[in-house]
Amino acid sequence: MTLFERWLTLWVALCILAGLLLGNLAPGLFGALAALEYASVNLVVAVLIWAMVYPMMIAVDFGSLKAVGQRPKGLVITLAVNWLIKPFTMAALAVLFFNHVFAGLIDPQRAPEYIAGLILLGAAPCTAMVFVWSQLTKGDPNYTLVQVSVNDLIMVVAFAPIVAFLLGVTDISVPWETLILSVVLYIVIPLIAGALTRRALIARGGEDAVAAFTARIKPASVIGLLLTVVLLFGFQGPVILAQPLLIALIAVPIVIQSYGIFALGYGAAWLWRVPHKVAAPCALIGTSNFFELAVAVAIGIFGLNSGAALATVVGVLVEVPVMLSLVAIANRTRASFPA
Repeated sequence: MTLFERWLTLWVALCILAGLLLGNLAPGLFGALAALEYASVNLVVAVLIWAMVYPMMIAVDFGSLKAVGQRPKGLVITLAVNWLIKPFTMAALAVLFFNHVFAGLIDPQRAPEYIAGLILLGAAPCTAMVFVWSQLTKGDPNYTLVQVSVNDLIMVVAFAPIVAFLLGVTDISVPWETLILSVVLYIVIPLIAGALTRRALIARGGEDAVAAFTARIKPASVIGLLLTVVLLFGFQGPVILAQPLLIALIAVPIVIQSYGIFALGYGAAWLWRVPHKVAAPCALIGTSNFFELAVAVAIGIFGLNSGAALATVVGVLVEVPVMLSLVAIANRTRASFPA
């Protein structure tokens, strides 16, 4: 892990403080940035999101899909948790907490937006940081690559329908045009660009060229994430300062979901006697979120200063410490799994 990755939670926290400060000191600047949009997609944030997503997509090797049939158990668990369970449990927790448990602590008119943001997080399985979590648990890198590749392919066609269905169930209007545009902008186009870049790099110098190129552009991904956080919290500044407990309230269902989904996936892998080097990554993939996509779609559908955008950014803040704790659990229980 790089310095930025190792201390990502600290950098995100500092960017939150910077965003709150700048948002209150220069509201006109943030208002001007918010106005730079086309078809409900903010152009400034779009550039930052592309900076985050593009390096991740270069790492995806769709040629590895031919290895899926060799050890299907871990992939079956990953896909079942990611697409048949996780989005729906996140939606249920969001409705439970923001329509009932926290109803007296939040603005009821904002509750649907917080719910929508959590739904977006739950429907976007991780595609990048999973490689870090897999490495920290001594996971099989080739199998992890297969899992991520299959996830990306499914996400292209399943993300929008699942999100639309869950938003409809929670009585939130579904702007299909913006939702589909977001999927094209933040999944399909970066995926194609990443595949073409990877192909060109392999033709030039093999996997070493891919690794060297991604290492060079990786700082842009982290900087894009941090600048996005500054912008989001700059737009959200007045709301957060008026409700200081809001961040903690949003974090509660995210944390519960993370530990619950990990227990489900990891437990299923243990019962099915999946080797640890496959079991740990398959459980962590289901637990982690593609928060870059969730942030982008939340902004595109609900706006930069929406409760949905805020909820997805809180997911960034919660992600790293929770995932590191789960990595520690996976490493301590290695002996319980087949070699």
